[in-house]
Amino acid sequence: MASPSSFQSQIYRSLPEIERADAIVDRITKAIGLGLLKVGERLPPEAALSEMFGVGGATLREALGDLRERGIVETRRGRSGGTFVVSQPRTQTDTIRDWFLSTSISEIRDIGDEHSAIAATTVRLACERAEAHDVDRLQELARALVLASTPELRAPADSRFHIELAVAAQSPRLANAEIRLQEETVQQLWTPLTVAFDPEQATAEHLELVRAVAQDQPEKAQKLVLEHIRRNIFHLIDKKLTLGYARSIQDGQ
Repeated sequence: MASPSSFQSQIYRSLPEIERADAIVDRITKAIGLGLLKVGERLPPEAALSEMFGVGGATLREALGDLRERGIVETRRGRSGGTFVVSQPRTQTDTIRDWFLSTSISEIRDIGDEHSAIAATTVRLACERAEAHDVDRLQELARALVLASTPELRAPADSRFHIELAVAAQSPRLANAEIRLQEETVQQLWTPLTVAFDPEQATAEHLELVRAVAQDQPEKAQKLVLEHIRRNIFHLIDKKLTLGYARSIQDGQ
């Protein structure tokens, strides 16, 4: 089997002993939600998946069966068969709403502080290390956001851009940190519980950031990405305040 890509290494890494089939389902579902796995993409063969996850065949088959029941993957037989991603996981609106109601403003702000620190280093390294094909890929991913027709498709398009930016920085640790941060907030950002997030503005900011990287302008790139994250965090806080106000009105009735 060929060496796994950086994304495969992150998605299919060996599971701790306490994590079993549910952890595999969770990891693959989140990978689809982040745009790391796309609809139509074939998963590695079962034997390879078992080895990469560090689980037995029965555990893997249980996880794949769960994913099939949810309509997320489909297993096809024959020479060109295998297990394929066939749909985006449905956004659990109630779960997202509960996250906003249970997460404090200071916690949301702290997420932004960490993301700013990671992104500031990432873009400076991307300016130094990104190659021409990386820039082309980032431009393609930036445009994919505005072309996405629903919030469910915009969330993975947005996160995939930021993760690919970290990949262009050629730092696996920064890429893994970016994946974790996107996993924590991207659904919250795009799920339209209150005022919808603007994909055109986000796309414009992504494209401007790509231009700064392409022109090797680390100071400008860092300023742009920090402004971008600050706007995202403000939107999350505004959502929280709006939902909290609506809940207080409801409870008072």
